Amino acid sequence: MNEGILAAIGAYTLWGVLPVYWKSLQVVPAFEILCHRVIWSFVFVLLLLIWKRRWGWLRQVWESPVTRITFLSSACLLALNWFVYIWAVNGGHVVDASLGYFINPLISVLLGVVFLRERLRPWQWVAIGLAFGGVIFITLGYGAFPWIALTLAFTFGLYGLLRKTAPLASLEGLSLEVGLLSLPALAYLLYLEAGGTASLGRAGGVVSVLLVFSGVATAFPLLLFAYAAKQITLSTVGILQYIAPTLQFLLGVLVYGEAFTGTRLVGFGAVWAALLIYFLEGVIEKRAAVSLNPAPEGRGQKTTSDGAAAPDVRMRE
Repeated sequence: MNEGILAAIGAYTLWGVLPVYWKSLQVVPAFEILCHRVIWSFVFVLLLLIWKRRWGWLRQVWESPVTRITFLSSACLLALNWFVYIWAVNGGHVVDASLGYFINPLISVLLGVVFLRERLRPWQWVAIGLAFGGVIFITLGYGAFPWIALTLAFTFGLYGLLRKTAPLASLEGLSLEVGLLSLPALAYLLYLEAGGTASLGRAGGVVSVLLVFSGVATAFPLLLFAYAAKQITLSTVGILQYIAPTLQFLLGVLVYGEAFTGTRLVGFGAVWAALLIYFLEGVIEKRAAVSLNPAPEGRGQKTTSDGAAAPDVRMRE
């Protein structure tokens, strides 16, 4: 299986179970958790950069205003997405958050088609249409404007687009994003510490450890996602993202006892059927491509994540 697809599956699986982590930090205000996510993520990626000795990208950032603006924009989108998600999970809206990440792949597909000129095959359009219908059905039965879901969907969809087109690799890009956010985050945490209201060291040992390790819990799936976004089409990234909201939904309903109506059952069923169609279409298309373009004897033919034959090229830094 394509390495980019494996990385995407890993990222979305980790994101799918992440509500358990944030629920363990319910005693800490959402904005304070956000600041700790930023600071400890920066520490984590900084250690990775020191280990790998990868600093050449800093010159590119220094010399390119476009790069700085791009990553400042992606950092702001990421911070807003993180905050709304933490607030929703700890406020008892895990299912609402999962709806946002069910909508998000549709946003990713739309952005890929409009801005990156990515092309979908007929049965892929059928899958997208079915998923879109399921999401609309869920939204209409929601009973109120789903601002949590829409905010999460649009912020992460735009973030994925920026990371797809950004010039830096996954680790360097994430380092720049959390680096840009770390100064205001640190300033706020120092303000809380000066006022004696900071949670770190005051809310118990378990909470303090979880706050510190929020950097690892945050950075690792993001690195997987950023790598995947570089390797496979944004449309494929969008479809695979249904793994995360499905797991979040199951946690919300089965573990945290949130409501699950008949309307949501129909809508979620349509989305899952769309996933099955998209997956089967990809398998059939890949087999057809291999049969039409067999690899030369003694050489393996590389394929793209969508199953089409890809040129045999060497890896580049």
